Amino acid sequence: MLPILYVLLGLFRPTNENWQIVKQYLLTDYVLGSAKLVLFTGFFAALLGVVLAWLVVGYTFPLRRFFRWALVLPLAVPPYIAAYTYSTMTSYTGFIQSTLRNQFDIKLPPGTIEIMSSKGAIFIMTLFLFPYVFMLTRTFLERQSASYIENARLLGRSRLSLFIKVVLPLSRPAIISGVMLVVFEVFSDYGVASYFGMQTVSTAIFQTWFGMYDVDSAIRLAAWLLIVIIGLFVIERFLRRNRQFNATTSQSRPLKPQQMKGIAAWGATAFCSIIFLLAFIVPLTQIIVWTTWTYHKIWRADFIDLMVNSLSGAAIATAVIMIIALLSARTARMLSSSLAYGVSRLMTAGYAIPGAIVAIGVLAVFIALDQRLSTVYEWLGKGEGALVLSLSLSMLITGYIIRFMATGYNAIESGYEKLPRVYTEASRTLGRGNTKSFFKVELPLLKGAVITGFILTIVEIMKELPLTLLLRPFNFDTLATRTYQYAIDERIYDAALPSLLLIGISLISVLLIVRLEKEK
Repeated sequence: MLPILYVLLGLFRPTNENWQIVKQYLLTDYVLGSAKLVLFTGFFAALLGVVLAWLVVGYTFPLRRFFRWALVLPLAVPPYIAAYTYSTMTSYTGFIQSTLRNQFDIKLPPGTIEIMSSKGAIFIMTLFLFPYVFMLTRTFLERQSASYIENARLLGRSRLSLFIKVVLPLSRPAIISGVMLVVFEVFSDYGVASYFGMQTVSTAIFQTWFGMYDVDSAIRLAAWLLIVIIGLFVIERFLRRNRQFNATTSQSRPLKPQQMKGIAAWGATAFCSIIFLLAFIVPLTQIIVWTTWTYHKIWRADFIDLMVNSLSGAAIATAVIMIIALLSARTARMLSSSLAYGVSRLMTAGYAIPGAIVAIGVLAVFIALDQRLSTVYEWLGKGEGALVLSLSLSMLITGYIIRFMATGYNAIESGYEKLPRVYTEASRTLGRGNTKSFFKVELPLLKGAVITGFILTIVEIMKELPLTLLLRPFNFDTLATRTYQYAIDERIYDAALPSLLLIGISLISVLLIVRLEKEK
């Protein structure tokens, strides 16, 4: 929590001349840009996710079983990769317009397809983030809504009335949870907004830091963004303060879908197919084609170093996260107190905070540590005012640990929830101590949760862009940063190979989630 608290304290520091300029001329545009992106993306992602979830849960139609898991796959494509892919495909020289001109002699007027805009950013973010809402809403409807929906059908509700009057109110907790994840991702985004030239608070933090070289103003911007995110939490909790969603019976069964026939059935298949093609198949196919054009040039000696950097940094951070997660989850389980639960929640708060904010807080703390250790550095011959910790890989790894502690901890906590206490108690009764009981009894039974948490965490770290851009040591590139650099330099085809590797790694994570959900 220390870096996050350091950012919040930035609100109470004296302002400088740069902040007055930002406040007077730029802040309004930054805030409006972020608000527009968050509101519209959240609305359209919720709409798309809920409609698709209700289709695959409530009805049977051709390819329904396929779409049930396939519509989660767009999560494997990072939005910033989708942004440059679609912008290049839809440009004047891109595949779409060139095919229309050369094959069908159709010339579109300039500006007909305009992806490089705020509307394009909303389109990209919606298309590649809606699976959060889809996945949570689908799971909720499948497991907890059968009796309510079947009763509504027996009482004569039409399809539209059933959706509006029963499905939407019933699914509200799942919808809100999914939308909050989308909102956090949009607030955290830097790649899409930067590439499309949008003014958002995240891009403002980078511009203030690297354009004005003013860390204090960047911290102040980050603090205000953090206040907004905390405010969203408070508002969401306030709206749910007197609402409880409880089943009237302990028996639950899966919802039996209703048969769709004729035009309605094929219309549902067509709708799901279009979304799946746009959100996964089209960008993936285009990136594979570009990779075949450029991999001979890109796959050189330093690309191996790039992969080693990505894997080593992510693996070290993930290993530390899993060790801390095991220790803290076991402590919270043994103590069973509200204090232990509260501390564990605070430990995982970094996941809800944009990477740029975490990065600024970590940098500020590490610079303060270097100042405290300056006499030690002089004694070691590093020179006066040397920056050792704040120019090292350890700072980046610390940022990863704070940002992604939640993925590792939640996996371990979920594993402990399925592990009866009687096993540990039996081990203690038979003479084993606390430590031996953990290694001999608990850890073998938690193996699946540990592996799941490790894979999910390492994939999330490898995809992270803004935090890596801000905290990486000099000449330390990862697949995510190299992809972004190629895209910013308009070397789109060169960016295809690292993009394809990132999508492949992300795909492993998404398929793992699907498999684990199926096993449950």
